Amino acid sequence: MFSLTPLIVLLPLVGFIVLGLFGSRIKNEKLIGTLGSATVGLSFLIAVSIFIEMLAMAPGDRKQIVELFTWISTSTGTPSSFSAPVAYQVDQLSILMTLIVTGVGFLIHVYSIGYMHGDKGFWRYFAYLNLFIFAMLNLVLSDNFLLMFLGWEGVGLCSYLLIGFWYEKKFTGDAAKKAFVVNRVGDFGFLLGMFLIIDRFGTLNFDTVFGSASVLSVGTPVIMWITLLLFVGAVGKSAQIPLHIWLPDAMAGPTPVSALIHAATMVTAGVYMVARCSILFALSPVTMEVVAIIGGLTAIFAASIGLVQNDIKKVLAYSTVSQLGYMFLAMGVAAFGAGIFHLMTHAFFKALLFLGSGAVIHAMHDEQDIQRMGGLKKYLPVTYWTFLLGAIAISGIPPFSGFFSKDEILWKAFSSPYGSVFLWGIGVLGAALTAFYMFRLVTLTFEGGERFGKEHHPHEAPKTMTVPLIVLAALSVIGGFVGIPASLMGANALEHWLDPIFASANAKLGLGGHEIHAIEYVLMALSVGIAGAAIYASRTIYLKRQEIAERLKNRYARTYKILWNKYYVDEGIEKVILNPTVIASESLLWKGFDVRIIDGLVNGTAKILGYSSGWIRRIQTGVVQQYAVFFVGGIILIIYWLVLN
Repeated sequence: MFSLTPLIVLLPLVGFIVLGLFGSRIKNEKLIGTLGSATVGLSFLIAVSIFIEMLAMAPGDRKQIVELFTWISTSTGTPSSFSAPVAYQVDQLSILMTLIVTGVGFLIHVYSIGYMHGDKGFWRYFAYLNLFIFAMLNLVLSDNFLLMFLGWEGVGLCSYLLIGFWYEKKFTGDAAKKAFVVNRVGDFGFLLGMFLIIDRFGTLNFDTVFGSASVLSVGTPVIMWITLLLFVGAVGKSAQIPLHIWLPDAMAGPTPVSALIHAATMVTAGVYMVARCSILFALSPVTMEVVAIIGGLTAIFAASIGLVQNDIKKVLAYSTVSQLGYMFLAMGVAAFGAGIFHLMTHAFFKALLFLGSGAVIHAMHDEQDIQRMGGLKKYLPVTYWTFLLGAIAISGIPPFSGFFSKDEILWKAFSSPYGSVFLWGIGVLGAALTAFYMFRLVTLTFEGGERFGKEHHPHEAPKTMTVPLIVLAALSVIGGFVGIPASLMGANALEHWLDPIFASANAKLGLGGHEIHAIEYVLMALSVGIAGAAIYASRTIYLKRQEIAERLKNRYARTYKILWNKYYVDEGIEKVILNPTVIASESLLWKGFDVRIIDGLVNGTAKILGYSSGWIRRIQTGVVQQYAVFFVGGIILIIYWLVLN
């Protein structure tokens, strides 16, 4: 089955080519949606077959590399030779990511058939989705940094295309450009990190780089710079502070795009990349500390903003930024398996929540303000119950999936040699804020009195939209059982599955010692209790005692204003970076360099030629007698010169 790996990647590409070339001629939406969904569904089935085959193999035999052809080669027989193949690496980590990308991607494709019904760009939308899946699969299955970077840039391009899908609206175009530019900042760091890897190891192949790195000592300076630069790329792609500003604005695109790209797959690319390079990060304690601090601060920073947002998609957007911070917190405390576990469960419940919000927006005729909703659960029962299950899962309530992955991160943040009580406290605070704003969202959207006008006639979404919600809800409930902590079951199945991937990093970090389970039980109960209290407080304030919310808003008006304006980060970047850059480019580059120097040289050359040609033009008088004098004079001078020489 491993030989079929290239088909996993190529099938979505075929869908993109067919829809891109002939989609505008196909007038049947059902055919377009079926074609776009089928290519991803077939990729998922092949991935499942490979996964089943891997289960029957010994852990050491599960890794296979399938090479298609040599992409770039500068083989000269010298140590400076370089080659980069198009080759796919199937191992425990890449197959897990492939199952997430194709499985969740397939459900979102099916959902999109109902959500995008009637849109004039229906065929173009599915073509872009297929292209995105192709790029994302290259990213997670590549066996070298260069092919990973191709997928990395590909998902960035698709993000731009899909955020700005409704290009006739100015704000979608602005959001798409913002996402594209901010991601380029992070990608520049990734590119510099790749240059350093080539300089240090002479190759971009994962096995060669990681094998050579495993014999290096901890704290090697060049590894610190490599990992810091790679992390800059992850900060941009995975929307960590200060490069988080693009993701909330990206909600301007269609809601299924938010579910696929900005919740379940693309934004987790940075987390995956850090996990894939775990041995490199393990060699740099400084970078690990930076990763943990940035992740933890992002978790509470974004969660606090989510407390006051009223746009249903913006709440979920800041929730995504916060949950990505959790994943990086895990990576920073060397809990690589826990970070990937949360990546998986987050794909389930966050895709569910985004698609649920899409069903609400669809029912409310594009209304997104939760202050103008309320009482929708009687109109949208399937959407309500599935959305509620997703909210419980993300809040970390047992036995839902988010509980197991969140608790694993919190425990590692506390018990890991690279963790601390401070990082654990940040994680717990983020969990409490998450539970509070998620149930604020549920309560204001689905419960209480109706706050929408008579022009709205809410109705449940079609089966193409509700069936994916039900499947994702089921995964949000049971998906965490594959990672039940060893303290409860004696062995963590997912962690055991991923052990070979992180074995070198764990060995270098000296991890794997005995853990005191009694403390873990206490911290587990404490985190669940705090989340439960936050849920109770949220429902009390927004369902039974709504005057409390208004009173708190007035009492802490300054804090509320700061949160409402997202800590003024966008304004600060505009004032400190964008405006000075524009002014400098206008005054220095445009007026100074371009106008005075470049234009001056061009215009000056023209003036010199014009002046000199004016003198030459004077001999062109049109008087024949004068020309005869010049000819005779010239002949005399030539004869004189010949006689003298």
